[in-house]
Amino acid sequence: MKMAAMTWIAPQVERSFDSFVGEERQMLEGWLNWHRGTLLAKCAGLAPAQLAQASVEPSNLTLLGLVRHMTIVERCWFRQRFAGEDIGDLYVTPEHADADFEDVATADAEADFDAFHEEIKACDAAVAGRGLDETFVHPRGDGQINLRWVYIHMIEEYARHNGHADLLRQRIDGTTGV
Repeated sequence: MKMAAMTWIAPQVERSFDSFVGEERQMLEGWLNWHRGTLLAKCAGLAPAQLAQASVEPSNLTLLGLVRHMTIVERCWFRQRFAGEDIGDLYVTPEHADADFEDVATADAEADFDAFHEEIKACDAAVAGRGLDETFVHPRGDGQINLRWVYIHMIEEYARHNGHADLLRQRIDGTTGV
């Protein structure tokens, strides 16, 4: 007797925030981790087809697209720009700059969630022990940017997209307040 394959479902996420008082770095890391977890919590319990469901036409915004996008954003700011790692891009190409959002219908949600988790580990490792005042020059020539700014920008980026995720999740199954 052949067993039916289990359909992957986005896992539940335990979030905790205990950095209400602490050093600046601890606070920045705490808030960033909270927002990383919030995005995943918005996806928890959904099947790949639900994660790839757009909110309303003409928008192509999906929960899976947000996970893929934030994987790219993490990689770009922490590893490529700040740490100067010579690594390739994920999902996007010069010819298809929005593939993170647009190519979700054929995406492998489980692999994309794994890539998100692995990228966070790599990003955290890339900045471990580095000072918040350490700088790099943005490739567009925008001048010096320090690691502190990157943390603040990432918190802002997640907060904005987590607002999108709220609306997407509510549209999919009515869930709010995650």
